[in-house]
Amino acid sequence: MSDWTSLWYVWLILLTVFLLLLCGVSASCIKFCCRKKRLPVESFPRHPCELAAIGMDSDSTAHSTVT
Repeated sequence: MSDWTSLWYVWLILLTVFLLLLCGVSASCIKFCCRKKRLPVESFPRHPCELAAIGMDSDSTAHSTVT
């Protein structure tokens, strides 16, 4: 069996993976804490949307001119 200290590239890969996991966990914690402390502020008041629907059937003159 090889000595683990001579396999420097294995330690480098393990250290890189550990640092990436640590950065991801730290970023998630910071994002969660900032979202929790921030108050929801609306940039503009919400207005109800209006939706107009036009019904057309096969006997409609607009439908027959399109087709």
